[in-house]
Amino acid sequence: MSNSTKAPRREWTPRIWEGIDFFAWLRLLARNRFAVDWSCLYIAVIVTLVSFIHSALRLLQEAWLGSAIRCTRLRHPPIFIVGHWRTGTTLLHELLILDPRHTYATTYECLEPNHFLISERVLTRLFFFLTPSHRPMDNMAAGWDRPQEDEFALCMLGLPSPYLKIAFPNRPEPYPESDDLEKMLPRERAAWKRGFYRLLQMLTYKDPGRLVLKSPTHSCRIPTLLEMFPDALYVHIVRDPHVVFPSTVTLWKTLWNVHGLQIPDYADLEEYVFCKFTHLYERLELGKQRLNPARLHEIRYEDLLRDPITEMQKLYAHLALGDFDFVKPRLERYFADKADYKTNRYEQTPEQRAKIDARWGEVIRRYGYWGESHTKKPD
Repeated sequence: MSNSTKAPRREWTPRIWEGIDFFAWLRLLARNRFAVDWSCLYIAVIVTLVSFIHSALRLLQEAWLGSAIRCTRLRHPPIFIVGHWRTGTTLLHELLILDPRHTYATTYECLEPNHFLISERVLTRLFFFLTPSHRPMDNMAAGWDRPQEDEFALCMLGLPSPYLKIAFPNRPEPYPESDDLEKMLPRERAAWKRGFYRLLQMLTYKDPGRLVLKSPTHSCRIPTLLEMFPDALYVHIVRDPHVVFPSTVTLWKTLWNVHGLQIPDYADLEEYVFCKFTHLYERLELGKQRLNPARLHEIRYEDLLRDPITEMQKLYAHLALGDFDFVKPRLERYFADKADYKTNRYEQTPEQRAKIDARWGEVIRRYGYWGESHTKKPD
C-alpha cells in the first residue's frame, strides 16, 4: 500500500517522553528491560534529566494547588469522542471545541500533565518553537494550544496505556490490559480511575466548561467510564475501513519512528493493526449495549465532510448540547478556512482490499461501507 499524496514536510519535533516524570520513566524502562537502542541512547539521557525537573514541578504544583484540585468537581458530564484511529476523531474534536461552552486538553497539558497548572503560561511562550506546525502523519495543524488526546497525559503520569508501546515498538505492549480495564487487578484499576479523574480535575480547575475528550483507546473503556461518569455523552465516528487500514499503518510507523527509543523493525505491524481494529470494535459494541441511546450519537466521516453543518446540527440535537445557532457561524468559518485541506490518498491492490474485506468484513457491512467501498476508489 502506498500513499499517493506527497507527505508533508518533516519538521523537527521533541519526543513525547520528554514530558514524563522520573518514576513513571523508570517504570517504563524497567518494564521494557531498558531495551534502548544505542542510536537512541542520547534521547534516553535527555528524558532522564528532564524527568527530574517534571517530578520537582509536580511536587511544587501539589504543594501549591493540591488541596484546590482535590476539591474540584466536574460541573458537566464529559463528552467522549470514540472510534478507531484515523476515522476523523481529531476533526470531530476540533469541531466540538469551537463551542466556547466546551473545553479540552491542549497538547501542552497532555505532554506536561504533571505541572501544567503552574507552568503552561510561561513555558508555552518560552518554548513555542518546539512544536511543529503540522502533525507528522498528516496535514492537521499542531501546536501547544491545539486539542490533544488525553491518552498521552496518562502515559506521562505513569498510568498503564497501550501508547507506551510507542517508546519500544519492537517489544510487546507493556500493559496489554490497559485497553480492557476490567482485566486489571482491582487495585490497579482503582489506581487508573483515580489518576484519570485527577487529570480531569486539573483540567476543570483551569476551565470549568464541559470537557470534550478524544482518545481512540476510550472506545474499549466504556464500561469503566460509565462507572465514573454515568451521565457522560459519547460520539462515535466511523470511516471506511479500506481507508482506515493504510492510514493507521502509516500512523504507527510515524509515531514509532519519531518517538521510539528503538529503531522500529515494523515486524507484524499490519497484523497488529488488523487485531487492534477487531478488538476495538468488539469492545465498542459491548460498551454501546450498556449506553442509553440518548447519550450516544454515531456519525460517518464521509457524511461529516459532505455536509458538516447538517451533521453537526444532528449531533447537537441528539445529545441536547444546547443552541446550535450559537456555534453554527464558527463551524462555517472553520470549513471556509479549511477549504484547501487535502486528505492523504492511498492506493491498494485488489489483493490488499480482499484481505481487509476478509478480516474486517463485519464492521464494513455494519456501517454500510460494503457497497460504497467496492464501487469507488478509496479516499
